[in-house]
Amino acid sequence: MNLADLNQEVQELHVVIGKNVKKYRELKGLSQLALSGDIGHASTTLVSQAELGKGKRFNVEHLYKLSKALDIDICELFIEPA
Repeated sequence: MNLADLNQEVQELHVVIGKNVKKYRELKGLSQLALSGDIGHASTTLVSQAELGKGKRFNVEHLYKLSKALDIDICELFIEPA
């Protein structure tokens, strides 16, 4: 696999994670602001951009905190949404 293909797969993974965060956030009835606060951010910038898969991205610490805030197994964030 070449670097361009690998980078494309990584970008696609970020999109999947963003979609899952949005899905579980909405199922839980949380706003982007509320979820941002739950993971230690004062504004919605990180959550809103990462949910879209553009700009900012969640790091491992964010993913762990998101899974706790959303009360889901962290693995759920990596599964392609139906």
